[in-house]
Amino acid sequence: MRISSKIYSPVIAVLALLTTPVSFAQGGVFVNFSIHTPPPPLPVYAQPPCPQDGYLWTPGYWAWGSGGYYWVPGVWVRPPEVGVLWTPGYWAFAGAVYTWHPGYWGPHVGFYGGVHYGFGYTGAGFVGGVWHGGVFRYNTAVVNVNRTIVHNTYVDRTVIHNTTAVNRASFNGTGGIVARPTAVEASAMREQHFQATTGQILHQQIASHDFNQRASVNHGYPPAAGVRSINARSYNQQQRITEGFRGGEMSGSQAARADNREQNINRSAAAEREANGGKLTGEERQNLRQRQNRLSQEVHDDKHN
Repeated sequence: MRISSKIYSPVIAVLALLTTPVSFAQGGVFVNFSIHTPPPPLPVYAQPPCPQDGYLWTPGYWAWGSGGYYWVPGVWVRPPEVGVLWTPGYWAFAGAVYTWHPGYWGPHVGFYGGVHYGFGYTGAGFVGGVWHGGVFRYNTAVVNVNRTIVHNTYVDRTVIHNTTAVNRASFNGTGGIVARPTAVEASAMREQHFQATTGQILHQQIASHDFNQRASVNHGYPPAAGVRSINARSYNQQQRITEGFRGGEMSGSQAARADNREQNINRSAAAEREANGGKLTGEERQNLRQRQNRLSQEVHDDKHN
């Protein structure tokens, strides 16, 4: 695989972030990649519930690193200021190479390659909610909100487009999605923008260090496709979180207790991997599964008590 790269200083990279196709690299340096292999199709996954009022969903995407493509899970994020929306990043194919156009925050959603990321990001614009009077209102027809925690909601099912097949193409261009910016999207692209928050950059770095998020390992089916919040813990139990908390079945205190127990399991697994040269033995894997099963039972008991 041939890769051409151009490295910029962090200061220049921040200034160029809004106009230059770049991919976040480790150490705070931005690298402009030209990739000759397309990103995998977008995985199908469930959205975890919004953890707190005012958080916005940022969809998952395939990023590029030293080990090839890896999946950065979709995640709920606190925006940098009231009134801004997230325009997702996207891969574009042109001139025989794939380049990454990073996402950004702004007053309106701009062009993101026509990629159907789901959960309100239909390929054009955003229908998952609106800002009103300094408060974000969530359209529960397309986003997952625990209404015992978040009360600013409405339902607009007219934005749902029922199709027999979901287009999982992950890039814009020949072989993917052929879309061009509309006049509204072009206007939004010229507005004042904010780069990804520090938390979002950290979120991508965490994914880049998770071996299981690599496409070469998961073959396009990442174990953690969507998570509730940005943090430094393992993604091992995120599927349990997605299913167990979906639809507001757990209270905030129950979710917090489950998260604490989950973190203990992940710390124990990490220690075992470190002691065994980065791998779990068969016995350790069995022990981990037993602990995970006990956690699932505790989550079940919490929900029914």
